[in-house]
Amino acid sequence: MKNIDILYEDADCVVLNKPAGLAVQGGTNITISLDDLLASEWNQRPFLVHRLDKDTSGLLLVAKTKEAAAYYSGIIAGKGAEKRYMAVCLGLIQPDTGKIDEPIRIRGTERASLTFYHRIANSETTSLVELQLGSGRMHQIRRHLASIGHPIIGDDKYGDFSLNKALKKDRGIKKMLLHASQLRFPHRTTKKIIEVKAPLPDYMYAFLYKEYPIKEIKNLLGLTYSLMGS
Repeated sequence: MKNIDILYEDADCVVLNKPAGLAVQGGTNITISLDDLLASEWNQRPFLVHRLDKDTSGLLLVAKTKEAAAYYSGIIAGKGAEKRYMAVCLGLIQPDTGKIDEPIRIRGTERASLTFYHRIANSETTSLVELQLGSGRMHQIRRHLASIGHPIIGDDKYGDFSLNKALKKDRGIKKMLLHASQLRFPHRTTKKIIEVKAPLPDYMYAFLYKEYPIKEIKNLLGLTYSLMGS
């Protein structure tokens, strides 16, 4: 598939690096979706184990069989998998390591929601953070960061629309700076831990190198922090 990298594949599943702007599923005003592309490639419908927002780039696990889908859906829902994200958000997040424990309203009901974070670097106006989900609500990271006054750069739904418009004009930022960067999960048959990492998209790297006075930014992005114990 053009512009979609397969980073891991076996008889059960694939892990893809989804580009921003590609919807995972079809719907109103959606002309191209990942599941349609996979269906054309595989000659069968894929089994979507979890989702990423259209505007979020990064790792997505897709099952090839019903048996694999049941297993991996259970692993993700039961927190047997570890998903990490990288984001650039507005302002200085303090403390540098912490958690956002705020309920999210879904269909009129408040649902307990938990996001762990670590600030990797910051400029005068933004923070680069790594995040890990303690729950899996819709738009959770975007909503949680916005709720504490640190919306993701480029997020027009929950973020600062005026700032995003200015950044689009002055810095060429046209996409949301949120990326699913790391996925760890036990294989269905071998139970071996599969770990997949996806590099940041070029537009995020371009922003980071201009925003932060850190020559070793790539090395910093390779570090793994203990988020869940925060």
